Amino acid sequence: MAAEMTAYVIEEYGDPDVFTETTREVPDPEPNEIRVEVAASSLNPVDYKLRQGALPDFAPEFPATLHCDVSGVVDAVGENVDRFEEGDEVYGMPGGAGRQGSLADFVVGHAGTFAHAPDSISLEESAALPVVALTAWELLADKTSVDIDEEVLVYGGSGGVGHIAVQLARWFGADITATGSSAEKRDLAERLGADATVDYTETDVEAYVDEHASGAGFDTVVDPIGDDHLETAFEAVRPYGTVVTTESSAAQELDLGPMHANSLELGVVLVILPVLLGDRQERIGEELADIAALVDDGAIEPHIDERFAFDDVAEAHRRGEAGDFLGKLLLVNE
Repeated sequence: MAAEMTAYVIEEYGDPDVFTETTREVPDPEPNEIRVEVAASSLNPVDYKLRQGALPDFAPEFPATLHCDVSGVVDAVGENVDRFEEGDEVYGMPGGAGRQGSLADFVVGHAGTFAHAPDSISLEESAALPVVALTAWELLADKTSVDIDEEVLVYGGSGGVGHIAVQLARWFGADITATGSSAEKRDLAERLGADATVDYTETDVEAYVDEHASGAGFDTVVDPIGDDHLETAFEAVRPYGTVVTTESSAAQELDLGPMHANSLELGVVLVILPVLLGDRQERIGEELADIAALVDDGAIEPHIDERFAFDDVAEAHRRGEAGDFLGKLLLVNE
């Protein structure tokens, strides 16, 4: 095979135009690693935050190849790897934060950060899932447990994590209310399984709790957005209820008094932590295997708003930062 590959890298932090196309040496897998010929990746907030320089502690070394999500075909297998062999179709979250990512022809990562790709969707489409599906899974199945008929509120029910969380909560049998700032966003959340939707820009927390929660609040509030949403989550959840959220800098300044006053549980998820620590990386692959089974059972399907080629990565980042899309933006290695 060729000794060099095309990669899209950043040499410094900056706006979306900071990406440059370059040639890099094809990496060899170390023991416990696999090399994957990349079919596709997708855009997550962590990707553009890394590009901006907002998360310097998580960034790969310059020149940095970004993007955490990947799908592709196993090209080489390192020592001690018996779960995969050359030719396997896989998807995973091997890097992009803490180590080099997937905006290249090949990516190398710990075998534990991959799983066999779902059979029922295309290999390219499976790249839309890892970060958002792992986050939704850990919010709803790891940090809490959702029972049949439990009342669940999902913030941003048409967003990357939110649209998967709605589908997962539906699979668990919950009664789901989802928020969205536009009719288009709320319509998607309903199509994916939300029983009710709320325009949070026009309705205050007390009003939608009164209308959609049967008691003093929702049993579980799912907040993949953070910032001021986390504060309103404490208002929307019932006493003894649970708030689950993704990492947010706003949490550092949050008044946790309402948690104590209502004996709440708070679960925080950072799915890239195993990659950053280089520890418990098998957790990623195990959860992705469960997610692939749910996809093949028809319980979960990624909603892809638009596809971009790798050489259009700057355009994809601009659209992602603008926020005017539903579900996920896919990047295909053409």
